[in-house]
Amino acid sequence: MPPANLEALADALPFILRLRGQPLVIKYGGSAMEEENAIERTLRDIALLAAVGLRPVVVHGGGKAITTRMREAGLKPRFVAGLRVTDEASVAIVARTLDEEVNPMLVRRLGEIGAAARGLSGRDCVRATRAAPVKTPEGPADLGFVGDVEDMDVSAVRAALEAGEIPVLSPLGRTADGTTLNVNADTVAGALAAALGSGRLVYLSDVPGLMRDPQDADSLLPSLQISDIDRLTKAGVITGGMMPKIESALLALGRGVERVHFVDGRAPHALLGALLTAHGAGTEIVS
Repeated sequence: MPPANLEALADALPFILRLRGQPLVIKYGGSAMEEENAIERTLRDIALLAAVGLRPVVVHGGGKAITTRMREAGLKPRFVAGLRVTDEASVAIVARTLDEEVNPMLVRRLGEIGAAARGLSGRDCVRATRAAPVKTPEGPADLGFVGDVEDMDVSAVRAALEAGEIPVLSPLGRTADGTTLNVNADTVAGALAAALGSGRLVYLSDVPGLMRDPQDADSLLPSLQISDIDRLTKAGVITGGMMPKIESALLALGRGVERVHFVDGRAPHALLGALLTAHGAGTEIVS
């Protein structure tokens, strides 16, 4: 639903007025960041949200770029429960790729389409602790330099918003002793939305939303209550890489976020459809 004409903008106006002035956290990652046309569309939609008075905040991933840089360094990527296992050599590559490659690229491209943006490193915003070993059928798996969010310092994010800029934040964290940790971008987005008091939290990923059967697009669950999550987890509908998203969504909803949306960032204007139309897009979870 691109509001490409006055009629579409008029239809979107009630939603714009409802969300105007509120921080709106958008987690942007996965395959949605891997196709040139999809990147351009998404950034233009984010710029449009800012232009009509909303206050988007972007938390980005960078998995494909990180994997490429690791392989160039002779390191083999490994994942446990949807989380990247990160040793000391890997975390340096992760931090460099996110803060010196992906983040500046997004800021530059937003600027090229007329949207003022400010790049921020998660190391200056995310207070993190090392993640505990993950339970697997083979026993506990140590994730290495992977972090859990302990606290958020949102002063730099708020400063960017007050300056009329779109904050663009990398998913890194720093421990009390200054150690850099790789933090799941979904987790950072949920914690940031909670800390900012956001009205909405949107996950742009590479699936249409939450589906009963990942192979059947017609099994999309368009709307859920928090009370549905436990049942769907026990039924095996929520598994793997969706788990960090759901856990961070529940954190945000429990701390005042009104709605959380899961949408396919590869689909044209799915972000606008989720936020600015009555029929929505993807899956929404409400408290």
